[in-house]
Amino acid sequence: MRLRNVKNANEIICKGKYYINNPYEYKGCFSKLFKNENPIYIEIGMGKGDFIINNAIDNPNINFIGIEKYDSVLVRAIQKTDPLEINNLKLIRLDATNIDSIFDHEIDLIYLNFSDPWPKERHEKRRLTSPLFLNKYDNIFKNDCHIIQKTDNINLFNYSINSLIENGYEIISCTNDLHNSNIPNINTEYETKFVSMGIKINRLDAIKKKI
Repeated sequence: MRLRNVKNANEIICKGKYYINNPYEYKGCFSKLFKNENPIYIEIGMGKGDFIINNAIDNPNINFIGIEKYDSVLVRAIQKTDPLEINNLKLIRLDATNIDSIFDHEIDLIYLNFSDPWPKERHEKRRLTSPLFLNKYDNIFKNDCHIIQKTDNINLFNYSINSLIENGYEIISCTNDLHNSNIPNINTEYETKFVSMGIKINRLDAIKKKI
């Protein structure tokens, strides 16, 4: 989700009320940053933040961390959150390839919402549900591995199901039409746009029990 460059974006981000400028310093101890032992849920590729912000507001007993690598998008989330009082939300600028460099066996759930599908076969490793990333996630989950994915891309969705199963996950729930299901849901920005265009949303919930 790229946007036009925002003037002084980096300055706005670094001054953000909930922005963590030095996430590497908290590896293995993000609970201390939140000052509690509540579960920690992360969204990789949070876009402009609607999903993670509304989840944090609705679930005060869960800690949420939004991760985004593009300044032009992250700055919009910063601008939305600065006027709010949300004690259970933090925002991080990070490329997902470095996810296991800032977390260490402390995450309870990963949200993957409308990730880049990387449709070309040679780019498979870049998909956030590829074995490469699933191995990284193994190192950041606190207990059982738990992933919830939403996407409009059926090819990525089918790939994700196969990849998750092959890597030891059980698909707990799965739908190709989220908005005509009874599954509770909070929209992302992309999702709101897609639904208005009549595009069906795919969603899966997968868990891998740790031995």
